[in-house]
Amino acid sequence: MRETNTPDQRPVVVVDFEHSYGFSFDPFQSQACAAVAQGSSVLVAAPTGAGKTVVGEFAAWMALRGGGKTFYTTPIKALSNQKYGDFVELHGAENVGLLTGDNSVNGDAPIVVMTTEVLRNMIYEDALALADLRYVVLDEVHYLQDRYRGGVWEEVLIHLPIDVLTVSLSATVSNAEEFAEWLKTLRGSTEVIIEEQRPVEIRHWYFASEELLPMFVRKPDGEVIPNPQGRQLGRRKSRGAERPRRGGKRTGSRARPPRRTEVIDRLSSESMLPVIYFIFSRKGCDDAIMQCLRDNVRLTTAAERKEIVTYASERVGDLSPDELEVLGYDSWVEALRRGVASHHAGMIPAFKEIVEELFSRGLVKAVFATETLALGINMPARTVVVESLMKFTGEKHEQITPGQYTQLSGRAGRRGIDELGHCVVLMQRFIEFDAITRLASTRTYPLVSSFRPSYNMAVNLVRNYDRPEAEHLVNSSFAQYQADRDVVQLEQSKERQEAYLASYRERFRCDLGDFDEYRELYDKLRRLEGRHGSGQERERRERTLDAINSLEPGDVIQVRGGRRRGRYAVLDVTQRRSEKSPRVLALSEERSMVRFAPVDFREPPRPVGRLRLPKGFHTRDAHARRKVARDLADLKPAPPKRDESVRAASSEMEDLAARLERHLCSDCPDLSRHIHFAERATRLEKEVRGIERRIGRRTQTLARRFERVLEVLEHLGYVERWSLTHKGEILSRVYNESDLLVVEAIEEGLFEDLHAPDLAAVISALVFETRGPDPEVAAAMPSRASDGVWKELMTLWRSIHKDEEARGLELTREPDPGFAARARLWASGEPLDEVLGYDDAAGDFVRSVKQLVDLLRQLVEIAPTDELAARLKDATDSVHRGVVAYTSLELDDEVDD
Repeated sequence: MRETNTPDQRPVVVVDFEHSYGFSFDPFQSQACAAVAQGSSVLVAAPTGAGKTVVGEFAAWMALRGGGKTFYTTPIKALSNQKYGDFVELHGAENVGLLTGDNSVNGDAPIVVMTTEVLRNMIYEDALALADLRYVVLDEVHYLQDRYRGGVWEEVLIHLPIDVLTVSLSATVSNAEEFAEWLKTLRGSTEVIIEEQRPVEIRHWYFASEELLPMFVRKPDGEVIPNPQGRQLGRRKSRGAERPRRGGKRTGSRARPPRRTEVIDRLSSESMLPVIYFIFSRKGCDDAIMQCLRDNVRLTTAAERKEIVTYASERVGDLSPDELEVLGYDSWVEALRRGVASHHAGMIPAFKEIVEELFSRGLVKAVFATETLALGINMPARTVVVESLMKFTGEKHEQITPGQYTQLSGRAGRRGIDELGHCVVLMQRFIEFDAITRLASTRTYPLVSSFRPSYNMAVNLVRNYDRPEAEHLVNSSFAQYQADRDVVQLEQSKERQEAYLASYRERFRCDLGDFDEYRELYDKLRRLEGRHGSGQERERRERTLDAINSLEPGDVIQVRGGRRRGRYAVLDVTQRRSEKSPRVLALSEERSMVRFAPVDFREPPRPVGRLRLPKGFHTRDAHARRKVARDLADLKPAPPKRDESVRAASSEMEDLAARLERHLCSDCPDLSRHIHFAERATRLEKEVRGIERRIGRRTQTLARRFERVLEVLEHLGYVERWSLTHKGEILSRVYNESDLLVVEAIEEGLFEDLHAPDLAAVISALVFETRGPDPEVAAAMPSRASDGVWKELMTLWRSIHKDEEARGLELTREPDPGFAARARLWASGEPLDEVLGYDDAAGDFVRSVKQLVDLLRQLVEIAPTDELAARLKDATDSVHRGVVAYTSLELDDEVDD
């Protein structure tokens, strides 16, 4: 970590800025602000709650003083809204703007808060919007590792004008220096400031049964170790209760995870509230609230309850009674009155905002939340509870990473309020105590790029740069930088192996002849022996199955090796339903009945003769079995036919062996030593070739992917000779994960004859994605008109998917009709209670409609005819109403399970 400047060494503007805050800055804050004041970009990596946003606020303050502009970007719109409010309070509404894609408030202000995607779009579309831009703040820049959206951060950093200073604010990551080095190569002078000390210390606890234990303890010599009592509880968990002693009393009881209400009661009695209680499912959060209501949990005073109801009633005043009933307002507000609430993406944004405000005021004491809360707004608590360390990823359940644990626990401890923050992990049934302590003691995690060229990115590169510049920009990504760092290490490994290889070659040099020639013959013979001596197992199995299926009753086979070796007469070839392969029923010369599986044959069972089975032969007929056995013993078998491939291989091996025998080096007295080092050299050469392939795969990997993306675009008529066609120009203005399919559908005229409700239904399939472990299956379009267009849309998708598959790309996901019926009902004017299904969450519905609104508005701008544009505008207006329009300030983009 860099040495801290003394207050006297700081620029005057930093001192002035600090005075406006009314508290003394931490050294890392002063250091970062000083770097910005001196004209350097900065990367600030610090724990959650450490106050790194002060540096971003300083950049905004500097822009106001100097007459320039600052863009402050955040990963989610809820955080943008919160930051907008903070800046308005600091600098006045006239100096602050908000751009969230769905809303535009004072966009020409000197300080504009926006999501990162909005800035990316501005960079591609409107150079005038960047006039006088002096600073860009990238809050939560570690989002660039997000697999779905992370590439946007790199696009911004790559394409942003070089004279714009960047303030990158990150959680504590283990490779901050590597990220800073990339920023320096990309954007010039960049200071890296790393702060590892939290402003409020976190104490980690383990809660099992009724015991709340410190996760770590200090030995007399000062060493901090995992608490031995935690291990003892773990053993009680695994072995269960001990047997009763004489008299009926048990010596111990089985440890168990505590109930949710038990946890809240214990934290309340220990003065550890308020708490954010993390549960990795929406249903779990809502179930926790029901448990609190059933167990009559009450954490508020009468005065607090009155204030809660007054505030909540004022905030929902614009919603109709019918809508409030559908949203379950009465039971929700009753939980608020008791001081408990849930917080997840299934709630409408207005409800979440009420919970956030009441929690920040200290009126709500316990919030049951999904992990999205840890990634989003500033909402610290005294205590954080982590109920489970296993999380469903969309495909399977996995243990959370150290980085995810750090983000969750980082919400504990309120600066200026709490002397200590607390993170409580409940007993885990399938994770041992020591594994939990390792997770809690791992403080950082690496930042890994998720940047990949997309269709929209590609056409914007073609539009704005020539080919060499575009390829250079793609190769300038952090993803390629990390790959290239791997290449350096691989090159070093290759260099070491080649040095060993040269030494081995020197040691097998032979004075009698050309040992390289001898070695080539020797290696070839070894390869043939290995390939054909083992029978190339897979090919042998296939030939065995073919041979078995060719056998007929009466064939005589010779089984070689094993305890069943000998001659057999084939009686039948059968395959039962429970068996994966056929079986051979055969009779031995000793009259034993045997069923052979394919694995019983060392080589394919070829007929070596044939018997005539008695007419009407039955395996239960002892007389018939004796006759077949006698005939089998009397039969003079013909030699089995050998495969031509085996015969050819044997001939080649014999030729190679003879050539080796005649070679001059075969008489060398040091032949065995030479062969020893030659074999080592062969293994090393194989390793070096493997390293070279890995280097090849990593070198300019993104440039090669970019070329494949361009191939698809050229094939479909979006790019010609490094120029955009009319279709390419349209694609450059569409920002959607199905961008190519959207433009293909527009160009094919798929939407021309649809009216508003059916437009909403079909287009929803381009934004909606069924989430969770049990996706909806075989959803259908809700009308004949929409179904016809849906079939055409799927034909287009299959064509694009085929082009992508041929080039090893997976960019366009399959359209999902799971929301179509609800979109059509809502666009038709149906009330909320008629649209929402029994299991539908209102927050999911609002978010899905807002995503639909966003795409519809883009389509209005690119519609080829005024008539279609008008219909798309009608569709937009028809869905942007009621509870959706009421929450339009926050185009919510949280997603959780």
